[in-house]
This record gives sequence, structure tokens and C-alpha cells, in this order.
Amino acid sequence: MKSEMAHYWNHPGLPGVDLLRARFVTHRYGRHTHDEYAIALIEDGVEEFEYADRIERAGPGSVLAVDPGVVHTGYAGVPEGWAYRVLYPTVEVMSGIAADLGAPPGTPHFREPIIADPEAAVLLRAVHRSGERGDALATSSLFRAAAARLLRHAGHVPEPQGEVRVPRAVRAAREILHESLQDPPSLDDLAGAVGAGTFQLVRAFRAATGLPPHAYLNQVRVRRARALLEEGLRPAEVAARTGFADQAHLTRHFKRTVGVPPGAYRDGRAAASPGRPPASPGERSVGVRAAAGEG
Repeated sequence: MKSEMAHYWNHPGLPGVDLLRARFVTHRYGRHTHDEYAIALIEDGVEEFEYADRIERAGPGSVLAVDPGVVHTGYAGVPEGWAYRVLYPTVEVMSGIAADLGAPPGTPHFREPIIADPEAAVLLRAVHRSGERGDALATSSLFRAAAARLLRHAGHVPEPQGEVRVPRAVRAAREILHESLQDPPSLDDLAGAVGAGTFQLVRAFRAATGLPPHAYLNQVRVRRARALLEEGLRPAEVAARTGFADQAHLTRHFKRTVGVPPGAYRDGRAAASPGRPPASPGERSVGVRAAAGEG
């Protein structure tokens, strides 16, 4: 069986864009969302993932594009797993490139999660490989070319949409959860605080966010954990600050969302100044940590 490995890092030539290179065999992403776009190139094997209440399969050469806020999963579609390269550009980055290309105002929205575009696949691979070499000019130029190519497959959502259509009770519940990571209320207390019935709130919350309140809270905790790890805090301290029971609890949820353990994520972000992931010996150590579930 092929071994698992994963690197998560950012490149100084690509502000607002994170990178992941990974091979997964037994790893499974839980139901989660990203604040950023997730744009991936499958290089080997097959990834299956839940997306919009259906199962998608992506094999070698497939380009994946998942919008921010869309609930999805990810797991091996064949026994040998899958290998891929991922870019995570922010909404601001993609919207800015779209505007430069003359697109109408709004947020780019990919119509389908799997894109058949060999030229886009070539450009995405080139961005990643350039990023590993630390070439800022080439990496940023290739990324803009790749994004421009991918945006041919995107529509645009006008800016005013979104929060207006989220029920008041859900908006209020989200605010409470964001403010109480370390000591969240019970579901009954949360529903009472926003003036809704328990089952009514859960249904409305899932309809608006794709997740029930407890799963949404863990997503918020992981996002906050990422920010603290980027500041250089140790995983154990991050777990305490974000409401996870302990470091193992943080690691389990973090890896199911981000793909790497908290410690590997922190190390990759700290290594951003040279703009490249760890060398081969580091690859092996990160893979071992990821498989062991350590942070």
C-alpha cells in the first residue's frame, strides 16, 4: 500500500493563496466547508466526494473547483487512494482576477465541481511546481494564467446576495456560536436564546449552512485554530483557546477539515518565507505525523 503524505504551505509570491500537496489512502475528509475556493488537480488514483447531495468521482487529470461555503467531503475512490495538488485562493483574489478580466461585478461561482479542461490542468500543475521551487515571479504569473483559464467555467453571483436570505434565528445563533467557542450553550439554550424551537432551529441552520449547529461550531473552531497556528502558537495551547477538549480532539477535527495535523500546518506556514514545502526528509516526517494523528 502506498504511504500517505501531505504538505500545506503558502508562497510569498501568492498572497491570499494556500497550497496543499498530498497523497491519501485511508484519510477521509469530514463534511466541511472552506472560506476560500478549493481548486485541485488529481494526479493519480481517484477521489470521491459528496457535493450537493450527490457523489462525484474524479480521476487523473481532473480539475476540481469547490466554491467557498459549499459543504463537501473527500475520500479514496480506489484502494490505492489518490494524489492531488490543491490551491486555496480567497474570494478577494478570485474576484480581483475576474474583475481584471472584465467580468461583471460579483463573486465567481463554479457551475460544476469537476472541470474537464486539459489546459487548466497543465497550468495548475505548473503553478504548484513553480511554488515548490520558490520562484515568485513565475508562480504568481502562472497562477493568474491558471485562474483566468478556470474562470471561463464560472458564472458570477451579485454581491448583495447571501446574508439577506438567512433567517434571523440562524444569524443570531451563528453570532452566539462565534462568541462562545470555549463554552458554547446547549442546543436547547441556543434555541431559547434566539427564540426558536430546537428542531426548527436545527432544520433552518442546516438549510442555511449545510451543517447542524455542533458541526458548524467545530468548523469555526478550526478556522480560529488556523489563525492561532499561523501566529506560531503550539497546538496544545490552540486547543485550549478554541474550545477543543485537548490536543488530540483538535487534531482529529483539524485533519478531517484541512488535511494535515495542526503541527504540520504550523510548520508549513512558518516555512513560507522561502516559499517551498519541506524537503524530502521532511516529507517523510510529516507523513508519519499525519498517519499517527499527532499535532
